[in-house]
Amino acid sequence: MEINNEDVKYPVGIQSFESLLRDDYVYVDKTALIYRLANTGKYYFFSRPRRFGKSLLLSTLEAYFSGMKDLFKGLAMETLETKWTVYPVLHLDLNMENYKDPEGLNRILSYYLSRWEEIYGRNDTETSLSLRFSGVIERAYEKTGQQVVVLVDEYDKPLLQTITDEQLQTKHRSTLKAFYSVLKTHDKYIKFAFITGVTKFSKISIFSDLNNLADISMDEKYQTICGITEAEIHEYFEESLNEVAEHNEISYEETCAQLKLMYDGYHFVEDGTGMYNPFSLLLALRTQKFGSYWFETGTPSFLVELLRKDDYSLPKLTEEEATGDVLYSIDSLSLSPIPIMYQSGYLTIKGYDKEFGLYKLGFPNKEVEFGFIKYLIPFYATREGASSFSISKFVNDVRSGNAEDFMKCMSALMSDTDYKIVGNSELYFQNVFYLIMKMMGFYTTVERPTSESRIDMIIKTKDYIYILEFKLDGSAEDALRQIDEKGYAKPFAMDSRKLFKIGVNFDTKKRCISDWRL
Repeated sequence: MEINNEDVKYPVGIQSFESLLRDDYVYVDKTALIYRLANTGKYYFFSRPRRFGKSLLLSTLEAYFSGMKDLFKGLAMETLETKWTVYPVLHLDLNMENYKDPEGLNRILSYYLSRWEEIYGRNDTETSLSLRFSGVIERAYEKTGQQVVVLVDEYDKPLLQTITDEQLQTKHRSTLKAFYSVLKTHDKYIKFAFITGVTKFSKISIFSDLNNLADISMDEKYQTICGITEAEIHEYFEESLNEVAEHNEISYEETCAQLKLMYDGYHFVEDGTGMYNPFSLLLALRTQKFGSYWFETGTPSFLVELLRKDDYSLPKLTEEEATGDVLYSIDSLSLSPIPIMYQSGYLTIKGYDKEFGLYKLGFPNKEVEFGFIKYLIPFYATREGASSFSISKFVNDVRSGNAEDFMKCMSALMSDTDYKIVGNSELYFQNVFYLIMKMMGFYTTVERPTSESRIDMIIKTKDYIYILEFKLDGSAEDALRQIDEKGYAKPFAMDSRKLFKIGVNFDTKKRCISDWRL
């Protein structure tokens, strides 16, 4: 279905299926998958990163189970469904509260229960949230004569917001455990239940009590139910691609390649279909600019806290491997940031080792990679140094061989870092250099092994090669001596580019780069 670009209404941020269809926004038809989902199972869990279309999926399910046949005209569902039975739908959306407030979770659950009780009635003996939920389900079934559909959007929002507050998160887990346990005890009243979130917290009883809950997050059949495939881009937005190319004065092929580089790359099963982030893709088509849209809508501060708490080596982000069980089941108190980074969309599947059942992880695309790296810098560098840091000047200094100026900038970034350094100071020091180099897009190697020893960092540009050796509480002269004694420059003896050897010393007492030498 090709659409005239002059009439295109891009559904950016539209979460209501009814509004989307009635207001003539473009809808990428997922209803064949939704029909299959609704008619081949009963209890489902589905995880995807934020702004990937989970809320719209739930809204579409609500419209379907509410019998809103007219909305599906012209879609795959129109030819698949013949009965259009109307079921009572309980749609719980946990997006709307501040869960750092201890009463936030109770408040929003009570809000929804009160709305449902206005329709289906209430018994005064139901004094707890779980008892009220139980009563609503039973009365909805008795009043309508149909089983109940339960839809839960962002079930994990209360836990993600309190991930660094163990006491409050324990309180929220206890509340959710009792609330969701109602689903298991009321199986005979329930037609269908679909729960979405970003993460799968293993401590929540919904995953242990509902042993028939099908987790379709890594199910090949449903890998494309959220997000947009490359084929769908060409089916629904072909003319838009031409308009973007014309606006940016580049070719159609270059436009497609740039969109792919920026927004594609999400894989949710091994050897699976690549998925584009729908939010960023649609905004890029609408604005005709290749911006960092998804990353700028939310700050991953809780991920930074996990990385720092774990004393994590940032270069490992693109080298991680994990089993499927680890990727989609996390302990909310776990120190490992990798599963939650994957589930949150900052890492994705890049490969699969069939022999050992290991998924290889990495950044999905350039939008996420550069957005995340840029966001991390203020957390690892000094506030004053980060605020005055100029990427363009730093890039020009490195590219032009102005080693003295870019080392002055590095020194400013690492002054007075007492509150930043935890655990391994050398690891912290290398993490900051890694962040800066990655953000500039240079080829960067951290702790690169050689035949004799290990080089701390190599930076390569078109015209220059920089070998950097770091020392802690030593001297820059010692660092330079090690570069020569260990033969770090030997691999580049025949390289025509100019070579810089830089020795750097970080003083842990003074909390700064105390000296460096070329």
